[in-house]
Amino acid sequence: MASLAADFAELGLSEPLLKAIAARGYRTPSPIQRQCIPAVLAGRDVMAAAQTGTGKTAGFTLPLLERLRHGPHARAGLVRALVLTPTRELAAQVGECVSAYGRYLDLRSDVVFGGVSVNPQVERLRRGTDVLVATPGRLMDLQQQRALRLDQLEILVLDEADRMLDMGFIRDIRRILALLPERRQNLLFSATFSGEIRRLATGLLHQPLQLQATPENGTAPLVEQVLHPCDMGRKSDLLCHLIRSNDWQQVLVFSRTKHGANRLAERLDNEGLRAAAIHGNKSQGARTRALAGFKSGEVRVLVATDIAARGIDIHQLPHVVNLDLPNVAEDYVHRIGRTGRAGQAGHAISLVAAEEQELLQAIERFTGTSLPRSVVPGFEPTILSAPPLDLSGGRGRQGRGPAGGGAPRRSEGQAAPERRRGRSGGPSADPRIDPRAGRARDGGGRDGAGRELSLRESSRREVSIRQDSIRTSSIRASSGRASDGRASGGRDGAGRGASLGGSGNGAGGARSSDLRPAAGRDSGARGGGLRAGGPGEGSAGEGRHPRSR
Repeated sequence: MASLAADFAELGLSEPLLKAIAARGYRTPSPIQRQCIPAVLAGRDVMAAAQTGTGKTAGFTLPLLERLRHGPHARAGLVRALVLTPTRELAAQVGECVSAYGRYLDLRSDVVFGGVSVNPQVERLRRGTDVLVATPGRLMDLQQQRALRLDQLEILVLDEADRMLDMGFIRDIRRILALLPERRQNLLFSATFSGEIRRLATGLLHQPLQLQATPENGTAPLVEQVLHPCDMGRKSDLLCHLIRSNDWQQVLVFSRTKHGANRLAERLDNEGLRAAAIHGNKSQGARTRALAGFKSGEVRVLVATDIAARGIDIHQLPHVVNLDLPNVAEDYVHRIGRTGRAGQAGHAISLVAAEEQELLQAIERFTGTSLPRSVVPGFEPTILSAPPLDLSGGRGRQGRGPAGGGAPRRSEGQAAPERRRGRSGGPSADPRIDPRAGRARDGGGRDGAGRELSLRESSRREVSIRQDSIRTSSIRASSGRASDGRASGGRDGAGRGASLGGSGNGAGGARSSDLRPAAGRDSGARGGGLRAGGPGEGSAGEGRHPRSR
């Protein structure tokens, strides 16, 4: 059986690994494997530009296992090799590869990610792990619970490093690096290389060997790409037509939003095309079941957001459809990389509306290619020019676009902030910008109408309110309305409790539940009725002195 993997034997792999490779049906190494395996076996740090579907996972897994098999087993709580991935699906995929290639080795491997109970993971890791595949967030959780130690790590692998930075894991990565020993082997794999990736590599890798199996930022060469112009409102109809007319049995469809993915999956189900949706709002169990059903053929169409662009590894997946073009051009490369894997041909289709012309131009600039256009009869676009999509998440197009910037996003249903007006009727300065406004606010507070008060005016108002509070409490108590002697003076203008015993500093006194004379609003408080106190006291949620708001 090992003779089937004779080409791999030339790379320096041992008999147990060759046997596992042959069992998976592989005979010839891919270009990235031919370059990467000898370098890793030699102990070099590696920085590799490898597209999805090029065999890069085996490119680092095989030599990693070969090196670990010659050393001692991991002791309790220790990790010898760590593979970090951006998504749960990719972690599961890499974990499967490690288990498959290491099936004839006496090594212990594990996979940990969020969305599932942490307790079983803690118990397993305390026994020691030779190869751990993890997402950054769950790894940090486990480390904080002292379930593992990384101070004796031998090999670190960052898989899909560009996606980890896109998802905001850079801080977690830096915290993890601080836990590792200085002497270790580092392997960094990324489909695209930005300036941020190169800066990370500069501080991480030591004299790395740079490998590039495919042109940088290019698409997989065996993927046939085509673009179908279509009106935005007819995309779902066109997708159903393409699936039926071409008799596609396994289709991965990418949607821009989670709600869009749910709606499309429901529409396809209603059309008699068995579909499932997978995205970040789905539980880990639902995501796992959807992937399993898609791989087995039970689910014909899998609708996904970009969370699944890294991590879906399906042998000979024939069709990938971009129902919506991605916001980031790099994601186009990763989406269509789900097909055309391991030397197999693939088919990538993009349904593009007039509103997506800017996104299309960004993709074509990034890849350096122009996508061939093909109009589907009966679905000719009627809208040839339209304003670009607003991808700002509700911030409008005056912001910096999809990457962020602009005004902070308001929560759904939250009204826009009102402009404060000064005494002259014009808009007052924003205290975050004008220091004079900040001093007026911090030093004096506001009156009942929301006007700025000077420090002297605010102090005078506060003394007046405190005196009114004590006077009113005394009148109410002397009239016999305080039941059981618990009448108190409520609270003073600053919100402190003021006793009826004449404690002008407002230091004590419980609130009386019996003294609730009605009272209107005064200039110092906007609230409702008084409770045995002056104008500054109210029940929970009622009016309070302006400085306590």
